[in-house]
Amino acid sequence: MKPNYEQWAVYQIWPRSFADGNGDGIGDLHGVLQKLDYLKWLGVDAIWFSPLYPSPNADYGYDCADYKNISPEYGDLDLFKRVIDEAHARNIKIIIDLVLNHTSDQHEWFKQSKVPGSKYHDYYIWRKGKGKDGKKPPNNWLSMFEGGAWEYDETLGEHYLHVFAKGQPDLNMANPAVREEVKDIMRFWLELGVDGFREDVITYIAKREGLPNGFPLPIATGYPHYTSLPKVKDYLREFKEDVLDKYNAFTVGEAPMMTTKVAKDYITGDDKVLDVMFHFQHMEADCIMNDWVPTPFRLGKLRKVFAHWQRELHGRAFNANYMENHDHPRVVDKYGSRKYRVESAKMLAALYILQSGMPFIYQGQEIGMTNIELKRLDQFKDVVTFNNYKLARKFGLSEKFFVNYANRRSRENARTPMQWSGEPNAGWATPWFPVNENCSEINVAAAEADPNSILHWYRALLKFRRENPVAIYGKYRPLRAGRKLLAYESAHEGKRLVFVGSFSDKPKAFTPPKGGELVFCNYATQQQKLQPWECRVYVVND
Repeated sequence: MKPNYEQWAVYQIWPRSFADGNGDGIGDLHGVLQKLDYLKWLGVDAIWFSPLYPSPNADYGYDCADYKNISPEYGDLDLFKRVIDEAHARNIKIIIDLVLNHTSDQHEWFKQSKVPGSKYHDYYIWRKGKGKDGKKPPNNWLSMFEGGAWEYDETLGEHYLHVFAKGQPDLNMANPAVREEVKDIMRFWLELGVDGFREDVITYIAKREGLPNGFPLPIATGYPHYTSLPKVKDYLREFKEDVLDKYNAFTVGEAPMMTTKVAKDYITGDDKVLDVMFHFQHMEADCIMNDWVPTPFRLGKLRKVFAHWQRELHGRAFNANYMENHDHPRVVDKYGSRKYRVESAKMLAALYILQSGMPFIYQGQEIGMTNIELKRLDQFKDVVTFNNYKLARKFGLSEKFFVNYANRRSRENARTPMQWSGEPNAGWATPWFPVNENCSEINVAAAEADPNSILHWYRALLKFRRENPVAIYGKYRPLRAGRKLLAYESAHEGKRLVFVGSFSDKPKAFTPPKGGELVFCNYATQQQKLQPWECRVYVVND
């Protein structure tokens, strides 16, 4: 029988920066073992691991070089099995990232695909090029990460497709042999004891037959020809029926440009092929599709997106609720206030955790970690950052300007080492990436000792959610409020939960619900008006 996954609260670990158990400066599974009691104390029900696979780290594990192993930097299979068993002993489920759209160019399959006559040649999407010498790309597609989506191989005289980085060649899921490999990979990890998968860019795994040219765009030209095609659902149904259903495995999909209409096709009805689906629309309230293309923060957009997804999925499927992950800057800097860091972090936590759906918490979010202030370009690590730097230089922007820009918009802000203590380097030996200088103030040890900390607030929210079905299953209804306020109610079985949160540095008028019991407030005392970044949560028994 499938577990009640909708009741889970999930904690995401980006392993390289979570906890270093062997002192080499890189997060690892020894570190995870040491922190399982912390996660149990926090109140999470499942851990989602970003990729643990061996990888050349062009995209830190999202370029997988071996689907059935653990990167030596993190440990080995025996150690991971111990993590699984120890987590299960604490009633914590384990979800791992499964990257099916592409592998690393260092994967043995891809190396063998370059051998003439090899069966692995058809594991990837190789095509003859255009022009007299065949060196022009087969079509005009552009990658999501860096320039054209095709890379020419001199030895074969053919191009391979990569809709992400050059080191991430796309798999040919149309090949039945590839799908059998995927099923074998799923069985391997499920037999080891994992409870489910987060399936990366899963709507990209099918490409339109003939690989036609796309409408020219500045980036990702051709994406309609590899996004949410009918074959995607066919492939996912095959994986579900042949493997996943036999293990009662949980699945969460992830895909750029996701809409409720598309999501419902995957996660609703008797023929659903995934359990829940991540989307990015609520993360675009301060940008245009991408954190690197900023706009002024638009609270109205955030209100609209939350209301739309709650309305469209209620009674049909569950939302995957999150405010941070490994692909975005820290939410305190993105949507909150550095001046009112504690208050805004608490408000944003209550805002999303108490909505109907599964809450996902990213490492460090629970202590209000912030963006980092790097001084030099060479301190950055991410392929996306460097590709954007190349683009910035084409527009004549200086390195100094770009570094300041990246400090605000780069996803590397979410990848700084977890701040465990106020000691130098936050308890890390010689960390692989700079530790935020504010670790002396913002760290787990200090937060644990302070009953009014953001950390204790998260723990209280998760406990409340676990004990109050209205916070899991409630029907969402937006409430009218002031221009700088976001308010909603959630109703379930004769009980209403009412949330109001301020996105302002100034006091804001608000009328409390009649008969409401105040169960959460991020200020010790309440005034007639909401104080800066204040939130209140009421429960009303009808």
